[in-house]
Amino acid sequence: MTIQKAIELFKNHQKSTVKKSTLKSYGKFLDKFEKRFAKHDILSVSADDISNFLEECTESLNKSTRHLRYAQIKALFNYVIEANDLNIKNPCDGTLLSKTYRNVCHRPRKILDKETVDELIFNSRSVRDRLILELQARCGLRIGEVLNLRASDISGRKIIIEEPKSGRDAEVAFMPEHIATRLAEYVQSKQLSPGDRIFPLCYTAVRNIVSRLGGKVNVKLTPHDLRRHSATYASRNGVPLEIISKVILRHQDLKTTQIYLGKISDAEAIRWMDMLHGK
Repeated sequence: MTIQKAIELFKNHQKSTVKKSTLKSYGKFLDKFEKRFAKHDILSVSADDISNFLEECTESLNKSTRHLRYAQIKALFNYVIEANDLNIKNPCDGTLLSKTYRNVCHRPRKILDKETVDELIFNSRSVRDRLILELQARCGLRIGEVLNLRASDISGRKIIIEEPKSGRDAEVAFMPEHIATRLAEYVQSKQLSPGDRIFPLCYTAVRNIVSRLGGKVNVKLTPHDLRRHSATYASRNGVPLEIISKVILRHQDLKTTQIYLGKISDAEAIRWMDMLHGK
């Protein structure tokens, strides 16, 4: 079986098993792999071939992305070997490849408390900046979702997320009443047409805003930390995990949500036990 045929089978399998965003992520990279090895028999592609290919394609990428590209090729070989009952070892399982492209262990992020987030929002210079912060920290939106919002996506206290990360056609996020009112007034004040972006900024600009505000309260921050806060704050205030996962963060898997919630300290665990059952 040629690599070209193997990739064709793998892509057809993925169409019914993975999200659109995952298909997109795999697609372009597998196209590069196919262009290089299209006519090669799958049995002839060695660990060295894959290593050289990965080095050329991922040299300028960060460790996390390098691992992802390695994992994508490994998944291709795993599927083809299993689906065709081939008696061969996955060339990606070699010690050198596994070590070179091993996964990155991320340190747990510091959990922001409400007082810190409130101060961040209070220190924002404009209504625009405040709304961007609140849509993440209060409503759980991803920064990409905030920046892609158009005036027509706002309906009362609902936000329609077009082409969400989940791969669905659309999702719905919700806002507290005071944020919905402020956002509607902002849209009206800017005289935006239905198709206009509400916040015509790039990610770098927002990252700089968040970083600057974080510096004022001596906290190192990224925009995603604000979305994470929306989950941890809800969790610490007794909101059911299912609501946090399906409504606030809009995750497909509860396990993904649990990663966001962070570790609970001994002091916090004891405080919750006292609140639930008395001292």
